[in-house]
Amino acid sequence: MKKSNLKKIIYITLILQFAFCMFNSSSHALDAERRVLDNGLTLLIVERHNLPVVKVAVGINAGNLHEPEAKAGLANLAASLLTEGTKNRTAHQVSEEIEFVGGSIGASGGYDYVTVSLSVLKKDINLGFDLLSDVIINPVFPLDEINKKRQRIRGGLKASEESPGYIASREFRKAVFGSHPYGRLLTGTSETLDGITRDDLVEFHLKYYVPGNSIMVVVGDITGEEAEKLVDKFFSRWSAGKTKRATLPEPEITKERKTITVDKDLAQANIILGHSGVSRDNPDYYSIFVMNYILGGGGFASRLMQNIREDKGLVYDIHSFFAADKYGGRFQVNLQTKNESANTAIEEILKEIYKIRKTPVTDEELSDAKSFLTGSFPMRIETSGRIARFLVAVEYYGLGADYIDNYPGYINSVTKEDVLRVAKKYLDPENYILVVVADQEKAALKKDYTD
Repeated sequence: MKKSNLKKIIYITLILQFAFCMFNSSSHALDAERRVLDNGLTLLIVERHNLPVVKVAVGINAGNLHEPEAKAGLANLAASLLTEGTKNRTAHQVSEEIEFVGGSIGASGGYDYVTVSLSVLKKDINLGFDLLSDVIINPVFPLDEINKKRQRIRGGLKASEESPGYIASREFRKAVFGSHPYGRLLTGTSETLDGITRDDLVEFHLKYYVPGNSIMVVVGDITGEEAEKLVDKFFSRWSAGKTKRATLPEPEITKERKTITVDKDLAQANIILGHSGVSRDNPDYYSIFVMNYILGGGGFASRLMQNIREDKGLVYDIHSFFAADKYGGRFQVNLQTKNESANTAIEEILKEIYKIRKTPVTDEELSDAKSFLTGSFPMRIETSGRIARFLVAVEYYGLGADYIDNYPGYINSVTKEDVLRVAKKYLDPENYILVVVADQEKAALKKDYTD
């Protein structure tokens, strides 16, 4: 047996064994109670009484989709400042109170929505919800904390300029989405950060941090009745306000071949090849998911890995994926290879894309993809924290209360004909964006890869 095939078998076997154990031990805990409260907040509760811990995730439709281009980074900055001072507590007090009980609280920005998370022992649940409500409802955005955060973000942006992978990703996203918010940096730039005032943050919070814009998922050692009482106690003063929706430009779809090069003194070229993709509500999503697993999303089981790593030894890792967001998405293949082998690696990627568009996948490839994608699914929800974040996404993208039960059927219903159809429809080896960060003299990129 070939070494690569043995690796593949061991990899899939271990994953499926682990997933089977997780599924049998925790799947019963995903019966979520769902209710919409009077103020518009969507509340989901999942009881898991195996540990005396409660995890909460609050998804708020206040991502960078809502910020003006001139103030890019506003949504992320607002989210990062939630825990840095409220009407009732300083940043130090927020940190000290939650750490004293061994819990954690934090917030992070996102393109579609922001997430506020809480982890606390059951015995400290009242303190946890008090802090959670305080940072969501009452942030004051102190000027000194704004300036500190701005400086940290600027420092991070400067440091990122030394990362060829970051540069490639930034240029690729910009090329795919153009002026759409998905094409911008989540953090904004040094220039746009300078234009954000405290008044901007206060106004943004007032507009978008409202219960009708929010999804709260509570998971752990708690009953539905207890959770609802806590929400009523600590979030009853959260004003319903007016739910704000983003007015967005359509993502710009590139239908031409474009190469972007960045010259760096590097031993290895960082390469991204891809184009626009699909939004999360696309009816072909699951067929695309299976197709991409076979092409480049399946680790050692994928065609790209087998060809470009195992057979030709050009890369350590290569993978492809479809990133599907609310209003659009992208397809991309990522890899690093020696400058001198960049052309060969690019040619081989395109050959594999042409191949999967022209010839049906094998029965074995389809079966392996389905087995892995259904068998590994429970790992996405094996902890209370993951369940909370997962259910926020399920609710936000409107996947349905029965999504977890239906997911295996969505995958198993995909046929070889479906894979071929979506490969032809959603993969474009003629019109693509190619970003190469490399020593350009050594890489000596070709102008045309269709020879």
